[in-house]
Amino acid sequence: MTARTLMIQGTGSDVGKSVLVAGLCRIARRRDIRVAPFKPQNMSNNAAACETGGEIGRAQALQALAAGVEPHVDHNPVLLKPETDRVAQVVVHGRARSALEASEFIDTRDTLMPPVLESFGRLVSNHDLVIVEGAGSPAETNLRRRDIANMGFARKAGVPVCLLADIERGGVIASVVGTQVVIDAEDAKMIRGFAINKFRGDPALFDDGVIAIEEQTGWPCFGVIPWLSATARLPAEDAVSVMQQRASCDRPLRIVAPMLSRMSNFDDADPLRMEANVDFEFIPPGRPLPRNADLIILFGTKSTLGDLRFVREQGWHHDIVAHARAGGRVLGICGGYQMLGKEIIDASGADGYAGSAAGLGLLDVITTMSDEKTVRRVSGHCVQTDTPVSGYEIHIGNTVGPDSRRPMLKIGDSPEGARSSDGLVEGSYVHGLMTEDSFRAAFLTRIGHTESELKYSAAVEDALDELADGLQAALDIEKLFATAREPDLASINA
Repeated sequence: MTARTLMIQGTGSDVGKSVLVAGLCRIARRRDIRVAPFKPQNMSNNAAACETGGEIGRAQALQALAAGVEPHVDHNPVLLKPETDRVAQVVVHGRARSALEASEFIDTRDTLMPPVLESFGRLVSNHDLVIVEGAGSPAETNLRRRDIANMGFARKAGVPVCLLADIERGGVIASVVGTQVVIDAEDAKMIRGFAINKFRGDPALFDDGVIAIEEQTGWPCFGVIPWLSATARLPAEDAVSVMQQRASCDRPLRIVAPMLSRMSNFDDADPLRMEANVDFEFIPPGRPLPRNADLIILFGTKSTLGDLRFVREQGWHHDIVAHARAGGRVLGICGGYQMLGKEIIDASGADGYAGSAAGLGLLDVITTMSDEKTVRRVSGHCVQTDTPVSGYEIHIGNTVGPDSRRPMLKIGDSPEGARSSDGLVEGSYVHGLMTEDSFRAAFLTRIGHTESELKYSAAVEDALDELADGLQAALDIEKLFATAREPDLASINA
């Protein structure tokens, strides 16, 4: 049996496609439909390690969780991870293939359609429904030639499309109608209807807007989705969402993190943001790190040397070193761990920039980059508290030195990470540490927080269920799912 398929495309980036796909996957799962998410091409430095090997976008890992399936490289066969303003690492079927400039990728991306269709073919052969997420917008007609992410894929595979628009941005009527105006007529035929997202207030107030869009496009409306608070409790997909988050007030423990230019896997912060007694804030460029912080966290980055330079340009290196010298705590994760050391050496530019630089010197370790990339899930325990830890590693480079002989964690029988002699500065390559409730509670206790009642995984599951409830109430799900069709297997197998 071949799965039916449906694709969610957007009038722009960050209109809520990823969250909508996650919610639809959860709705389908509740109906005992064997559903799987699929995104042909994603661009994100937020990645997840799959149990079977390889990495995919974190958004697709969340969608897989919503669908009740194990994350797999087939859910996101092409992942682009920006290293500089013009160069991105190209990951195919979970494995880093090359680093290309934007122009090089655009000129060659049609060569990636075969692995995209290969993954899609496997999914439709093993599920009842596959919900596909587009990337950016089909209205970016300058990118239509050789497109594998939106209409190029939809047309090739014969997948019907629902167009999603974000009313909070303003101009939502123009964005939907304008999409039909600028795209190819045959592309427009793939769109079966539209939905409006992030409406605040009474949706009936937009009835005239819905009618205007329907009359001008001929597309039916599947529904107007209100602003759903559950989305704030789900992992953020990109830095745009992170920048919109605000610090809380009157909470006893303050944790801050500088917003790096190539920051990756910043969803490591999500459990901390949800803690009732933790005031967590990302500090944007141009602002100093607060002096009253209890903990500074340096998160991962796709370019350690590049973001180390960025840290110095912002003057944050002075803030971090002064904080540590005053007895404050510092935690580095992955690239942030590398920055805390004495030196970073990248002779071949494996991590974006070739060269070497002095680190912040808060840990007595040195990192040497290499072309070999570590992608794996891990489990073990915290050396200081003996609490269990689990997570994943996605990095290049090896970090060693006297402080690494004082590890932060034990992964199996192997030491991992490093601690300073006074125990106030720590570093680890393991992402996802804070999702483990007992580790997080013990860690926060060590830095002055004594209560943690948060059950993080359960909270995410509850948020997905609440998201599904909200979508079920706002959308004509029966009508939307009825548009799903079996794909064009001849084109997929050609």
